Amino acid sequence: MTGPGRTLAVENLAVRYGGVAAVRAVSFTVAPGQSVGLIGANGAGKTSTLRALMGLVPRAGGSVRFGDRDLAKVPARDMVRLGIGYVPEGRHVFAGLPVEKNLLLGAYASGWGPECRQTLAEVYELFPVLGQMRGRLAGALSGGQQQMLAIGRALMAKPVLMLLDEPSMGLSPKLVEVILDALKRLRSQGLSLLLVEQNAMLTFEVTSECLVLENGEVAMTGSSASLRTDPRIRRVYLGL
Repeated sequence: MTGPGRTLAVENLAVRYGGVAAVRAVSFTVAPGQSVGLIGANGAGKTSTLRALMGLVPRAGGSVRFGDRDLAKVPARDMVRLGIGYVPEGRHVFAGLPVEKNLLLGAYASGWGPECRQTLAEVYELFPVLGQMRGRLAGALSGGQQQMLAIGRALMAKPVLMLLDEPSMGLSPKLVEVILDALKRLRSQGLSLLLVEQNAMLTFEVTSECLVLENGEVAMTGSSASLRTDPRIRRVYLGL
């Protein structure tokens, strides 16, 4: 589903809401084909980081580059044309439209030619339930099915980098496994992933590197394998 990769380079990212600093000096990279996770409690700055990368909230400082492109003046609507997919928290599917029309809307930037139909078939192969429900209104789907739809819609633009915000939120353990398996498969196909999650175990399963955010700052960083066995992480985020 993916084309040539580019590196996302974030340096000293800052986000402010009025006088409140939500994100302070956050730096990391996502190399082509790499999967990176951001974990942390509510209010740690995870979603603000993603929204700032996508240009959905102003950046108060720092730089964001994607390949050789400075994203400082790229509006959110143009990110998809650069190869960046975004799956927002809360899914935000078009409830009054059928599943297939939701997916086709994801391909608006690349058009609806034969390649689009091939990508649609790949999405249905990744999430068979969407193919079975292609004519059903998106608003009638379960939360897990809507999450699959939101991921599938982002894939329709054939991104080289996908940003996902809390894809496991509110899902049953069984559906979390479905999403986990899909993300692993996409990673194996070479799609770069930046995953924001409170579910640390899922994050460690999907990603190779991870940052722990606390109060808008990077508190810890390292390989997902090493953080998974870190006593503090196991106590605070895994309840062990």
